[in-house]
Amino acid sequence: MEEIENKDRDREEIFSRAVRAGKRTYFFDVKSTVGEEYYITITESKRRFNNEQGKFFYEKHKLFLYKEDFDKFANGLSDVVEFIRTGQAPERIDIAADTHIEADFDGIKVAPRSIEFEDLSADSDNN
Repeated sequence: MEEIENKDRDREEIFSRAVRAGKRTYFFDVKSTVGEEYYITITESKRRFNNEQGKFFYEKHKLFLYKEDFDKFANGLSDVVEFIRTGQAPERIDIAADTHIEADFDGIKVAPRSIEFEDLSADSDNN
């Protein structure tokens, strides 16, 4: 398993763009799967100070975005940016709220449900 993780880390970026935004830097990197399909990694990097060690370090959060999800991701991002800029909700249908959609995982039907932050908090209390 460690060998696979190292291969992913060592995978050459095909295209990269860094965007500095205040205290954060966003990295948009195009990479390729073993099957030569492109995907994007989006990394948020924030400089933090460790009081115990007296040193700065970089806290990173990474998101992997695969080709089949590009349009849905771009539409969702566009919708929320438009809402923030204009205060008007876009006319597009919210697919996450559509309870008629079901996914089939090896014959098991899974229907989406709304998740509230309180639900997440309750789940972590039980673990």
